[in-house]
Amino acid sequence: MSDEFEGAKTSRRSFLTGAAAAGAAMGAATSAQAAGDPLITEVQDWAAGLGDGVDASPYGLPIEFEKDVVRRNVEWLTADTISSINFTPIHALDGTITPQGCAFERHHSGAIELRKEDYRLMINGLVDTPLVFTYADLERFPRSQKTFFLECAANTGMEWAGAQLNGAQYTHGMIHNMEYIGVSLRTLLEEAGLGAAGDIRDKWVYVEGADASSNGRSIPLEKALDDCMIAFKANGEALRKEHGYPVRLVVPGWEGNMWVKWLRRIEVMDRPVESREETSKYTDTLENGTSRKWTWVMDAKSIVTSPSPQKPIAHGKGPLVVTGLAWSGRGAITAVDVSLDGGVSWQEARLAEPGKPMALSRFYLDIDWQGEEMFIQSRAMDETGYVQPTKAQLREVRGLNSIYHNNCIQTWHVNANGEANNVEVS
Repeated sequence: MSDEFEGAKTSRRSFLTGAAAAGAAMGAATSAQAAGDPLITEVQDWAAGLGDGVDASPYGLPIEFEKDVVRRNVEWLTADTISSINFTPIHALDGTITPQGCAFERHHSGAIELRKEDYRLMINGLVDTPLVFTYADLERFPRSQKTFFLECAANTGMEWAGAQLNGAQYTHGMIHNMEYIGVSLRTLLEEAGLGAAGDIRDKWVYVEGADASSNGRSIPLEKALDDCMIAFKANGEALRKEHGYPVRLVVPGWEGNMWVKWLRRIEVMDRPVESREETSKYTDTLENGTSRKWTWVMDAKSIVTSPSPQKPIAHGKGPLVVTGLAWSGRGAITAVDVSLDGGVSWQEARLAEPGKPMALSRFYLDIDWQGEEMFIQSRAMDETGYVQPTKAQLREVRGLNSIYHNNCIQTWHVNANGEANNVEVS
């Protein structure tokens, strides 16, 4: 049997299943109309007069009915708002692009205000010609446009010891996925000249920000020349202040702490600096007390965002769309499986579109839910063949002392009322 025929059979089965679900949904809609629902049979206030003028809000804002779709923090997680974490409401979003206004951000000494006119970026160290760029200079270089996820290394970190936080926003919300526009870092490094650096295989760049914390990080020069970007736009508009306006570093697939905001200096060096953020922080402590070094890449991971604790099943029995997000710092997502029974059996979900390297993928599984108890999980696979592990598999290797790089399979328990809770299954 040919691959083409196999694909056709799969598509037909999927279509018939989808058609059945669509028919059930249509039946529900017809019943509402037959009952004389006034919202469809009578003229409503919003259709009896004029609406608001758009000039009242020159910059468009979400409608008041969506005012709950906002970033949130965990008060006990950070000492104060100057060093804080704000979680993306991933349970309330669909698609893959995260709006800037509700996108995860982490700051170590507060978000600073820096005008474009006052912005400067220095490249120095082992280069032929040390250079300083203005914002206007950066705009004149050939431009790149790529979509990438940014995930904090501590995302899901509080779940190592057991189910802690009840909601996808809190367990997995230290992430966002945006379309970045800017200049490749390679372009600027080559402008300064890398002859003085010699063999790049043992060279590094040290990047730091203009804020008080500077958040300096060391990056292998090979990575800097591969796919890193100096970004000054996100989702088509200027960066928000908390995302590093006017310029930030983009390090695709690697932990968010390396994506330095308010980027001010890049030094080419013959060794890593081993700064505070890459020694006492952002290292993975194992069960025997030793720590893994240079664990930058974010491994394949996924999460069901609906149903979930903050997104319970509200419409009762019948057609249900199970949906979530998957991503990998090593390449594109190729498949996502969903389990409704805690990992005993799995069904392949439908990817909304083919996976893109180092970007979020949206998945869907359409089911007919009749009020049965569910233990919902998802597991992602990427183009390297890596399969997302269970929490037990991670603990077997790394123990319980870790904070960072927890990419385990997450479980939501859904009861007959459609309510969901964060649980572990053995």
